[in-house]
Amino acid sequence: MRKSGPPSEIGRLAAPVAALLDAAWQHMHWWVAAMAVLYLLSGITIVRSDEVALILRWGRLVGDRPGLQQHGPGLLFSFPRPIDRVVRVPVRHVWEVPVDTLASMGNGMSFDPVMQGYALTGDQNIVHVNMMARYRVRDPAEWAFYGPRAEDVLRVEITAAMVRSLGEMGVDRVLSDGRRELVATAARRAQAGLDAAHAGLEITSLELTRLAPPTILASDFDAVQSAFIGAETAKKEAQAFAETAIPEAQTWADSAVQTARADSAAETSEAIGASEAFLALAKEYRANPVVVRERLYRNAVETAIGHAGGVRWIPPPIGGSYHGLRITIGPRSSQPKSGLDPDEGGDEGR
Repeated sequence: MRKSGPPSEIGRLAAPVAALLDAAWQHMHWWVAAMAVLYLLSGITIVRSDEVALILRWGRLVGDRPGLQQHGPGLLFSFPRPIDRVVRVPVRHVWEVPVDTLASMGNGMSFDPVMQGYALTGDQNIVHVNMMARYRVRDPAEWAFYGPRAEDVLRVEITAAMVRSLGEMGVDRVLSDGRRELVATAARRAQAGLDAAHAGLEITSLELTRLAPPTILASDFDAVQSAFIGAETAKKEAQAFAETAIPEAQTWADSAVQTARADSAAETSEAIGASEAFLALAKEYRANPVVVRERLYRNAVETAIGHAGGVRWIPPPIGGSYHGLRITIGPRSSQPKSGLDPDEGGDEGR
């Protein structure tokens, strides 16, 4: 057997490295186990309370329906990459995006469609529209994998829906009391467009931040608007007056009718009573004319004297006599004031 010579200089320098590699090789199974554990733990994902998670396995979505595709808040265990990929989708967050595609840019003194955005109303008038849209994710799978970019498709659909809705309404209605209907119609059409595009988005609200005519025509539109408001105000005031005056007139008319009916009934009853009394008197007069005539005469005299202020009988003068009876009738009073005297003035009867 041939003996080797003394180690070379390179061998002496490499000896510590070789010993280190040999020791590492002896303990390699521990390193492999630790790396495997860390690799498996990398598949754990924490899903927050406002999120749902989707799992892609070898590039395909796991689950046949939304209930199996979407995973709620908490710890989610999946295979590590590149086997699985976890996509977290914020489904409870509401985003805001301004939609200025129909808005006026700059000073708004021109109608250049390249520089100025605008829309036409149903009566061929130009208006500028600024909007604020709020939306959330309704279908996480469509939003994450199938649909186009959220804000881009949202602006396109809202703009198209607003242009179509404005084209069905007149400018006076748009600028006065038709805004609520305009927004509701545009939001409904924009949502239908998002659903058709598989955007996975839901419009929670659509707000008109500005709806105005062109700047150079703003004063004319303001005058029309003021006239419309004045007409509506006068109309409402007239309606309020009518609602007050008509019931009052109806009440007065009903009261007058009731009063007239009551007076008519009273007058009729009185006339019937008088006619019946007259007929009875006429019948009695035909039977006893002298007695009835005397009684009527006495009743007439008593009635006339009963209306006098006072009555006093004057005895004859001492040692003489007078021809006839002298009576003075004065004004009626609660207490007789004067007696009958030849010197007092007044109406006299004999």
